[in-house]
Amino acid sequence: MANSKQARKRAIQAVARNKHLSAQRSRYRTAIKNVRKAILAGDNAAAQTLYVTAQSVIDSMADKGVLHKNAAARHKSRLVVAIKAMA
Repeated sequence: MANSKQARKRAIQAVARNKHLSAQRSRYRTAIKNVRKAILAGDNAAAQTLYVTAQSVIDSMADKGVLHKNAAARHKSRLVVAIKAMA
């Protein structure tokens, strides 16, 4: 455990930040998972509507620094390719 007041505060802040970022990462992963499930089910319309919401979540995570902008672009690109391959 931390010995100084500053170190104790940083430890508390680190726990809070980890909890916050974990929730955001979970939200982003769930959005991608939902699109992939719709693709596997063969539901093109649902996949496209879920992609729109996933795109918003992915962009939001990239803007907040949870996800690198190139990683966000890669995830969106791969989802679009998978959706287009359904047709």
